[in-house]
Amino acid sequence: MTSRPAAGGGRWVEVDPARVGRWVEGFADRHGPPTTTAREYGLLLTAPDGTTAELYAPPGAPAGVDVPGFVASAVAPRRIGLLLARKGAVAVGVADGAGLVVSKVDTRYVQGRTAAGGWSQQRFARRRDNQAKAALGDAAELAVRLLLPEAATLAAVVCGGDRRAVDTVLADRRLAPLVPLRAERLLDVPEPRHAVLVGAVAAARAVRIRLRDPEPGRAE
Repeated sequence: MTSRPAAGGGRWVEVDPARVGRWVEGFADRHGPPTTTAREYGLLLTAPDGTTAELYAPPGAPAGVDVPGFVASAVAPRRIGLLLARKGAVAVGVADGAGLVVSKVDTRYVQGRTAAGGWSQQRFARRRDNQAKAALGDAAELAVRLLLPEAATLAAVVCGGDRRAVDTVLADRRLAPLVPLRAERLLDVPEPRHAVLVGAVAAARAVRIRLRDPEPGRAE
């Protein structure tokens, strides 16, 4: 389980789907038995002390109307596509449940930035742009080969890395069938490698929970 601050207040907690039921039990023990409300994103738990927990269904999983239904949906095996892109590296894969069944990582050299004011700055910048475009072109080809044939079987496509790079890859017209499957969340991953792709499967399947403390002045 991981935790980090959430923009706008509260904090994000990521929980393995198999542990969500126990997490909800712990939430009830700490804050009192919550009321459960179905939301478009998943479930809203509101405890008697005012603490709330927003449970977001993993990409491709139905939200469910109660905790048992939510948990059953979250742990059910799903086939998802993964597209990780950052600078000159891309990792593409297909996961069936918690395991990768298709994967490919490609790295292409992209020159680093040069210091402003250098006599060759513009030349280096053009070279860097050309290298980056070539790398993203290769990434699109990889997605066409690995993800496009699987489009009809995928519950979702989860992306990670640099948003602009991912957007550029998916702008390829051939990948249009994948766009409606793209999950809203962008995984925060380092430069894609095979180990990063493996870790992204668990991150993509995790249940995201937004915890908010009681409003000031409300008795706990």
